[in-house]
Amino acid sequence: MKVATEIQRPLDRQDEFKAPKRGIRLLDIPPHAFVMIDGTGPPLPLAFEMRMPGLYGTAYGLRFALKARGVEGKVGPLEGLWWTTDGVTYQEALLDPARESWRWTLMIALPPEATAEEVALHLETARTRLHPTLAHVLRTEVFAEGPCAQVMHIGPYAEEGPTIERLHAGIVAEGLHPVGRHHELYLGDPRRSAPEKLRTILRQPVG
Repeated sequence: MKVATEIQRPLDRQDEFKAPKRGIRLLDIPPHAFVMIDGTGPPLPLAFEMRMPGLYGTAYGLRFALKARGVEGKVGPLEGLWWTTDGVTYQEALLDPARESWRWTLMIALPPEATAEEVALHLETARTRLHPTLAHVLRTEVFAEGPCAQVMHIGPYAEEGPTIERLHAGIVAEGLHPVGRHHELYLGDPRRSAPEKLRTILRQPVG
């Protein structure tokens, strides 16, 4: 089947954060380096909180190190990759209250201006802020996502189902099919924003 819409190369990192509320946007995401940490089972608040010092410790450590040598930049949004171990799609998994088969990776993009030495230093420092059972899971990795479709979800995370359905319907309408892991980019802060105002980019690699 012929793809009706061109898969665009983003202009820059900020352009990757643009997503429509209606329809879908097709993007060819270039490789980026991330600081990452994994998790299993339900995404409970405590599970997230235990991992945040590692992610943000690395990201902010690099930001301040770059600022000290005259490079200004911002810490990017928290992102998450989601999948299951039993063949159930992420959309179907949202209906599973136990979510024991869920697997997820939380991550924040690293500034391209950072040197390998700076990354290694601040990653190791951030590991000291984590529980010993999690310290070894914190890592940096280049993530090459490639062609993707994305849409903006407005509202609580638990109500993503219809938006995911719209995303997948749009993918099929373009003659494509989902591949890889469901990807979310959290542009809102649940600690400061009302649930109905949270903005989350839902991204799905396509082939």
